[in-house]
Amino acid sequence: MHHCYKAVIFDLDGTLVDTIADIAASMNRSLELHGFPPLAPEEYTAKVGWGIYRLALLTLPQAVRESGEAEPLAQVIAQDATRFYAAQPLVHSAPYPGIPALVAALQERTIKTAVLTNKPDPVAHLVIQGLFPPGSFNRIQGDRAGLPRKPDPGSVGELLQALDASPAETILVGDSEIDMETAHAAGCFALGVSWGFRPRRVLERSGAARIIDRPAELLGLL
Repeated sequence: MHHCYKAVIFDLDGTLVDTIADIAASMNRSLELHGFPPLAPEEYTAKVGWGIYRLALLTLPQAVRESGEAEPLAQVIAQDATRFYAAQPLVHSAPYPGIPALVAALQERTIKTAVLTNKPDPVAHLVIQGLFPPGSFNRIQGDRAGLPRKPDPGSVGELLQALDASPAETILVGDSEIDMETAHAAGCFALGVSWGFRPRRVLERSGAARIIDRPAELLGLL
């Protein structure tokens, strides 16, 4: 049976755009500013996805993480990293091969699209505006005050209204367990992508209904 999907919600980092080098650069700058050692870019792939505060916390040395200083310190490091990132969001970042063509194909088919990310909202807009033609997505929703973040299903609620689609009519695409958990909690189709920041087994374990290896494969679901 072919399901009739009306909308596709994309995760940003690791799904639409390979952002890891720019995330690492800004976070490392902030860590060094506060007297902590930088991390290798590949160390970031397992730590991203929950938002910038959690990322700052995860990059701190374990002894600091387990101390009473961890939370206020992570707040300050996250703030500085966000500032550095917003100033230079697109030094190394680029859409994954096949993503611009997929986004264009969805527009042609009048499938509504959105971006749902735990990245700070202003930076999410900068990245999308810098790498995609204007109007590529119907809605872009980053982390902002008063809105729940993924994997809370509430993060999807406002988007579905804006896209005029029910959860059953919506594919949620992402590269991490956070996205798969969000899709399940919200009742959307959980589509994993193998080209992102997490290994395939993480997507399988977190309940991906299907995993694709190339962006164009998404069109086969429509």
